[in-house]
Amino acid sequence: MKAVIDGKRYDTETAEEIAADAHGHTGDFDHWRESLYRTKQGAFFLAGSGGPRSKYSRLPRQNEWTGGEGISVLTEAGALRWCEDHDVDADSIADHFTIEEA
Repeated sequence: MKAVIDGKRYDTETAEEIAADAHGHTGDFDHWRESLYRTKQGAFFLAGSGGPRSKYSRLPRQNEWTGGEGISVLTEAGALRWCEDHDVDADSIADHFTIEEA
């Protein structure tokens, strides 16, 4: 998946996938799958897809929802928060972010 956002290209083929999470099965209207990526330049982005009742849904015609996909840019803090919210392994988080000891 590729997108240009604010004049910058985000490409899942050339970026490093840090973590992924999913909910439901492909036939389920609520299903979704997301992956967190980091570009070679260090920018974070989220690429995902989902069913007609997910945040990736689209409205091609009035009253006709369908599944879709998309890319959204995250700050480093937003990417770290996504990892924490999606129970990414602590060692994986430490490999990609500066983490303080408690």
